Amino acid sequence: MATADYDELRTDVKESQDKSLEALKSANAPDARSVVRELEAPDDVDDLGAPGGEIVADELIVQVVPQAADEFTCHSCFLVRHRSQMVREKDGHQYCLECES
Repeated sequence: MATADYDELRTDVKESQDKSLEALKSANAPDARSVVRELEAPDDVDDLGAPGGEIVADELIVQVVPQAADEFTCHSCFLVRHRSQMVREKDGHQYCLECES
């Protein structure tokens, strides 16, 4: 009766693994010195400035609207809310429904 060792690799698999290992060894892999030299080399990216090209000097104009009489600023999330969303007021600080739930 024939016995088989199921843990042993098949010969065709073992040969293909040996071939791929030889191919990796013969490949032009960088050595440690060349990697260090490449990392220490100055980057040309510093000369480019901003990513994407030129620097744009546009101004952003935003109109600031003051808080209305029927609004409050939540002391927890610092968002301006309508008075109908105020749930609690403690020590002069108001809290909104979302922060208290």
